[in-house]
Amino acid sequence: MSDGARRGELAAGLDGVHARIATACAEAGRDPGDIELIVVTKFFPVTDVRLLADLGVRDVGENRDQEAREKLTDPLLDGAGVTRHFIGQLQSNKVASVVSYADVVHTADRAKVVAALGRAAEQQGRTPRVLVQVSLDDAPDRGGADVTDIPALADAIAGAGGLELGGVMAVAPLGTDPDAAFARLWEVATRIQQDHPQATWVSAGMSGDLEAAIRHGATHLRVGSAILGSRPTLR
Repeated sequence: MSDGARRGELAAGLDGVHARIATACAEAGRDPGDIELIVVTKFFPVTDVRLLADLGVRDVGENRDQEAREKLTDPLLDGAGVTRHFIGQLQSNKVASVVSYADVVHTADRAKVVAALGRAAEQQGRTPRVLVQVSLDDAPDRGGADVTDIPALADAIAGAGGLELGGVMAVAPLGTDPDAAFARLWEVATRIQQDHPQATWVSAGMSGDLEAAIRHGATHLRVGSAILGSRPTLR
């Protein structure tokens, strides 16, 4: 496919998602300007990221360290002005690599990971924004900390010299009502903001449930397939 044709596909996808955001905000009595769209480019080439940047996208997300590191540090993105988000489950042995390129880390869910993030940030002279991932179900394979552990993790991030506490993140449980899940996340977010007023980010909502996330206070949406199409087969 030519760059021009692919650019047209991406532009149409972006227009569709922005229309959904506008409609959801109107129904929820919210300002679309308060919603940030993170385009998740997992398995798609760096050329798509560059085209998205040329179309005005300023936030891109990846969830696999090796792919993210190679793609998001590619010279093709020099001058693109994109903020790089890491949104996958974070292993302690990958932290230093992730900190080297990620401006925002959405998935801090254990004290061990927070400590490793702080060390890596100080060693590398970087200050990533870090969100606490909240588990909204009992599926450990999707990551996230128990709600009871969130305040301590938020305190640890806020107290780390090289980190900036951004807020909270969650994935709606599969096969359940996303409204109920995101309502619970909003309760957690507001409690955290009582102690950390700067932690205003609520990262929630993907292609299939972004409207529910907007209804319940999401500030950042993580959308992939609705913009880029079905993911290509990983090779």
